[in-house]
Amino acid sequence: MSEIRQPSPRRGTNLPRMGDFNLTVIVDAIRRSRAGLSRVELAKIVGLSPQTISNITRRLLDQNLIYEAGKAGTGPGKPRTILRLNAAGMSAVGVHLDPALTTFVVLDLLGAVVKHSRIKTPAGTDSKAVINTIAGEIKQLISDSGVDPSRIAGLGIASPGPIDLNEGTVVDPPLLLGWDRVPLRDALAEATGLSTIVDKDVTSAAVAETWAGGPSGAGSFIFMYMGTGIGCGIVLNDEVVRGTSGNAGEIGHIMVDPDGDPCDCGLRGCVKSSCIPQVLVAQAVEAGVLAASHQAANGPAIQESFDALCAAATAGDQRAADIIDRSAVLVARAVSTITNALDVDRVVFGGPFWTCLADRYLARIPDLVRESSATRKIHEIEVVGTGVGEDVGAIGAACLVLEHMLAPRSQRLLLEG
Repeated sequence: MSEIRQPSPRRGTNLPRMGDFNLTVIVDAIRRSRAGLSRVELAKIVGLSPQTISNITRRLLDQNLIYEAGKAGTGPGKPRTILRLNAAGMSAVGVHLDPALTTFVVLDLLGAVVKHSRIKTPAGTDSKAVINTIAGEIKQLISDSGVDPSRIAGLGIASPGPIDLNEGTVVDPPLLLGWDRVPLRDALAEATGLSTIVDKDVTSAAVAETWAGGPSGAGSFIFMYMGTGIGCGIVLNDEVVRGTSGNAGEIGHIMVDPDGDPCDCGLRGCVKSSCIPQVLVAQAVEAGVLAASHQAANGPAIQESFDALCAAATAGDQRAADIIDRSAVLVARAVSTITNALDVDRVVFGGPFWTCLADRYLARIPDLVRESSATRKIHEIEVVGTGVGEDVGAIGAACLVLEHMLAPRSQRLLLEG
C-alpha cells in the first residue's frame, strides 16, 4: 500500500503542540458527539484507562479546548460531568483559491463560520499580485472577526491541483495560467505570519465534509467538487485519502463520451472536455442561449456566464435545460466509474458552481448511479448535496488546520513508537 501523505505546515508559531495520539483520539470522540461525553463514556469508547482519560482531559481543560457542560445521568450512581469542545478554544483561517472566486473564512473549533468574505480572483498571470491581494484580505478578515489572534491555529489554503504537498507549491494547474511551481504556502506564511498548509481544493472539500457536514461526512464517500474544474475528494472509513503525492481525485481525464470533443490529453469526451462550466458555456453560446460575448469567458467571467446559463434553464429555456441535463448524464458516468472502483456509501456534491446545478443534477444523477452500480443488490449509494454549504472549499481549508492539529492519525503512533 502506498504512503498517504499529509500536508505539512510551514512557518509561524501559532500551531500549538497537541501531543500524543491518545489525546487526539479523545478530542475526536468528543467532537463527534453532539451531546458531549462523560469521562466514563470516553473510557468505554476509546479503550483507555480512567486515569489516562482523567490526565488528558485535564490537559484539554487547561488549554481551553474543552469545557465541563454540567451534569447528566438518571437513576442510581453519581451524575457524570459532560465534556464538550470549546468553540472559542481554537480558530483557523481558510482560503479557497478558485480561478473564478477566492473565498475566505474564519472557523471556530466546532467548524462553524465566524467570519466570511469573497472576492473575484484577480485576473492575469501575476501570481505575486494575487498572493498579495489574498494576504491583505486575510488580515482584514481576522481583524473583522474579533477572534483572539493568539487562538488562531493557522492558515489553510485550498488550491486547484496538481500540487506538491512537500514543497507547498502549485504545479501548473490547467485553469490558473502562469502558476507553475508557485510557492503558495511559503509566500502566504511569509505575508501573514501564520503557519500555513496547502492542499488540493477537492481534498479540502472532503475534509470539510468530515468535520462539518454531519451525517453526509461519515463513513466512506466521494466528494464531487463542482468548480471551475471538476474533481473528486475521497474518504474511506472516515479517513481522507490523498494518494502518494497528495493528488488523488484528478478525474478530468475519465472518458464519459466516446464521441465527444477532443481533450488535450489525446482522448475524446473526457470530463474536462465535456462537463466543466467553460465547456457548457461554449455549448450555450453555440446553441444561441448566451450571447457570443460569453464565448471567451474565463476566470471570474466563467461564474457570471455559467450563472446566466443556469438562470436560463430555470426560466424554462429548453436549450439551456438540455445542456445542463446532458452534463448531468456525463457526470453520472464519471461518478459511477469512481463509486464502482471504491465501493463507497455515498456521493456528496458541492463546490462554488454546485448551487445552480443542484436541483437538476439531484433529479437525475441518483437514478443513473444506482443503475450503474456494481453493488446495487448489496447496498444503496446515497447521492446528496454537501452539508457544509457553498463555501465548502474555504471551510475545508480551515479544517485542514484543525485536522492537522486534532485528528487521530496513524503517523502519530509511528512517531511515538
